[in-house]
Amino acid sequence: MDKSKRIMEPDAEKATRSASTTIYYFITPRSPMGYFHRNRSRTVHTLHRGRGRYVILHADQAKEDEGKVPIESFVVGHRIDKGERLQWVVEGGKYKSSYLLPDCDGDLSGDNNLKSEGLLISETVVPGFEFYDHDFLTVEKMEQLLTAEQAEELKWMARKSCDNA
Repeated sequence: MDKSKRIMEPDAEKATRSASTTIYYFITPRSPMGYFHRNRSRTVHTLHRGRGRYVILHADQAKEDEGKVPIESFVVGHRIDKGERLQWVVEGGKYKSSYLLPDCDGDLSGDNNLKSEGLLISETVVPGFEFYDHDFLTVEKMEQLLTAEQAEELKWMARKSCDNA
C-alpha cells in the first residue's frame, strides 16, 4: 500500500475513533528537530517548557497561478512579551516541523554558552489521532510544494526517503 496516500483513504472515515487524543512531544538536544509531517485532523499544541520554532507549510492552500504553498513560521516559548506562543492550533492537511531554540535569546551554535534543555509540548488531536491519517513530507514532495529556493532552505527538515512509516 502506498503510505503517502493513507491520509486520503475514504474508508478511514467509516472507522470508529476517539473524540480526541493527547500525547506529549519532547524534542531534546540529542534529537533537536521534528521532521515535516501532517495529520488529517486539527491539532491543538500546548507548551509546557522550552523554546522552539515551528514552520508550517499550508499544503491545502496552494496558489493557483504557480501551485506553491504559503509558509508560516513562529517561535513558541514563555516570552509572550516578545510574541512567543504558549498555545497554537494547526489545522489538518498542513505540514509542520519544529526545532529547538536556546532557552534564552541567542544562537545555540555560538560560544556564548546558550543551550536548550528541550522543548516539551502536548498535542491534542480532534478527532483523535489515527496512524492512517498521518504522513511525512519527503524532499520530492517538498520540491513540488515550494519554490526551488524555499525547498533548498527547508530540505533539512524533510524525510530523505519515500518511507512514510
